[in-house]
Amino acid sequence: MSDPSEDDNSGRPGEAPSTLRSCRISVDEIARRLEIGRLAVYAMLEQGIVPGIRLGRRWIITRHAYEQWERTCGTRARTGLHARPEVTVLN
Repeated sequence: MSDPSEDDNSGRPGEAPSTLRSCRISVDEIARRLEIGRLAVYAMLEQGIVPGIRLGRRWIITRHAYEQWERTCGTRARTGLHARPEVTVLN
């Protein structure tokens, strides 16, 4: 019988450890995918460009929400709202 303290599922019975890791995406992984630095990802999270929830000092980014954002380039489909430009060009 395995020691429960060694179990990596954070005390959630019936949930596999790999399930927990795969439903969230890290800032480091986002930075690699966008080929930008970690600080740029944090800035995008702060500005609401990338979807995420802040809990204290931590950011929780679900893989589903991020991949949806990535597919749609950050625009919200069928909301009737105009997408905010991600970059402002000054003349």
